[in-house]
Amino acid sequence: MPNEIMPLFILATGGTIEKIYDELEGSLQNRDTIVKNKILQRLRLPYTEITVKQIMSKDSLYMDDADREFILNAIRVHETEGHPIVILHGTDTMDLTSKFCFEKYPAVKVPVVFTGAMKPLGFDDSDAAQNVIEAIFAARIMKPGYYVTFHGKLFTVPRVRKNKQRGTFEET
Repeated sequence: MPNEIMPLFILATGGTIEKIYDELEGSLQNRDTIVKNKILQRLRLPYTEITVKQIMSKDSLYMDDADREFILNAIRVHETEGHPIVILHGTDTMDLTSKFCFEKYPAVKVPVVFTGAMKPLGFDDSDAAQNVIEAIFAARIMKPGYYVTFHGKLFTVPRVRKNKQRGTFEET
């Protein structure tokens, strides 16, 4: 049906995309998810019903395989509803987490799209909104599998890696 509303999950894990400036400490911190208030409320998505769930609030540099297993379990729980999933993740290890999920559970039943940002959402020149919007669109149209969207490109996992010199992702 052309006007059918598609439910979609956004699972927030932390990372640069959701860092906020802590004035008392003078540092960027991961706390609560801010994507709902900073991006989603500004979008016109009459055909998409988005549910945002914060599953952790961690810089991806500090993620280990136990954290990746936790993310994978969240994917398994949420895929049972048959809706696409977007994972907000820190860029430093996003390729590792997406590959971990692909290797441990290749037969995922919905599209799972990972994205993040090189600059926090609160910065004027942040790439967060662009990457989230692209991830939502990709999750709606792709077949089941694992993907990374970043800077106008869609990559199929496991053929993706972060290019630190260029500040983006590329196909391997």
